[in-house]
Order: sequence, then C-alpha cells, then structure tokens
Amino acid sequence: MKILNWVLVILGVAGLMSVRVFENKIFYDPFLEYFHKADKTIAFPAFDWGKLILGHVLRFLLNLFFSCLIIHFLFKNKTWTLQGGVLITIIFLITFPIYLYCIYDRFEVGYLFSFYMRRFVIQPLIILLIVPMFYYRQQLLKRA
Repeated sequence: MKILNWVLVILGVAGLMSVRVFENKIFYDPFLEYFHKADKTIAFPAFDWGKLILGHVLRFLLNLFFSCLIIHFLFKNKTWTLQGGVLITIIFLITFPIYLYCIYDRFEVGYLFSFYMRRFVIQPLIILLIVPMFYYRQQLLKRA
C-alpha cells in the first residue's frame, strides 16, 4: 500500500508540473509573455478581464487539487489535507485581488511586486511551506 501512496504523490507532483508546462496551451494569460520577456518597456498587453479571471481560477483549482493529492497521500490524514486546502485557498483569496489591482493599475504599483503577486496566484508556492510544516507536526506527534 505504501508504494501506491508514493505513486499518487508522484502523480500529484507530475500534475503540478503539467499545469506549468502546458500553461500557455491550457489557460488564457496574456501576461505570460509580458513577464517572460522581463522588459518593462514593452507595451502593456490587451486582455479580457473575464477570460483572465476564469483562467486564473481554473489554474488555481487544478493546483489545489494536485496539492491536496500530494498532502493527502504523504500524510494520510484527511484533516491535514483539508487544512492544507484551506491554507492554499486563503493565500489565493488574499493574493488574487492584489494581483488584479496590479493589473488594473497597469503595474504602476511596481513591476517586481506585481511579478511576485502573480507568482503567488499562478504557482502553488504555499505547498513548499505546508509539506515541511505537516512533516514537523507528524514528527512531534510521533514523539508524544
């Protein structure tokens, strides 16, 4: 049974990697190229607010699913999986409106600030904090 858990964790990691690899084919995001060039002098891209928001929400949901898959099969604890999902959702609910404001403001708030807000919206960075946190919690519970 332990092998199946690791296979599912690897599947979750592969899913997160797939979201990243195929991002320009799956999601509407005119800012991919804008930030990829890392040139503040290029023109601000034209975009559709509805498609942009829908694309980011879809991406978030896929990242959330694969992140919860990783958490669940690493720790085999439904409560922790739920807590991880809630934490990831809270971070998204905080950063997404900030990023949308950055877009509305045409990144006048700061190019790097906008770039990093975008990273928190489109990448599942919080999983890099959640997994070690739950691992540490698991080790504490084993000692008790």
